[in-house]
Amino acid sequence: MLREKFRAFSHHASEAAGSPWAFLLAVLGVTIWLLLGPLFNFTELWWLIASTVCSVIPTLMVFLIQNMQNRDSKAMQLKLDELIRATGQARNQLIHLEAMSDAELETLEQEFQRVRKLRPRALAQLEEVERQAAAAESTRSTSSP
Repeated sequence: MLREKFRAFSHHASEAAGSPWAFLLAVLGVTIWLLLGPLFNFTELWWLIASTVCSVIPTLMVFLIQNMQNRDSKAMQLKLDELIRATGQARNQLIHLEAMSDAELETLEQEFQRVRKLRPRALAQLEEVERQAAAAESTRSTSSP
C-alpha cells in the first residue's frame, strides 16, 4: 500500500517537476529570493534559507527520479522479455538477462560478437544459394514445354 502511494506520488511529482510551470515557478522563486536579499541585508538567515532549499529539493528529487527510472527500466525489460518470448526463433534464455552475472553477460557478449563477424559471410552464402536456385528455376521454366 505504501509502495503504491509512493509510486503514484513519484509519478505525479516527476510529471509536475518536468513541466514548464515548474521551471517558471523555480525562476520566480529565485527572483523573489534575490529581491528579498536587500530587505534582509543579505544576512546569514537569507543565505541559510537559500542553502537549505538548494540542498533539500535536489536531494528529494534524486529519490523521485531514481524511482521513476527504476520503474521505466523494469517496464522496458518486461516488454523486451515479452518480445523475446513471442519470437519463435529467439532464445528464451535471454529473458531476464538483467539477472545474469557480469561474467555470464561477458560470455554472451563475446558470442554475439562472434555471430556479428560470421553474419556477413553467411548472408553472402545465402544470397549465392538463392541466386543459384533462381537460375536453376529459370532454366527449368525455359526448357520445359
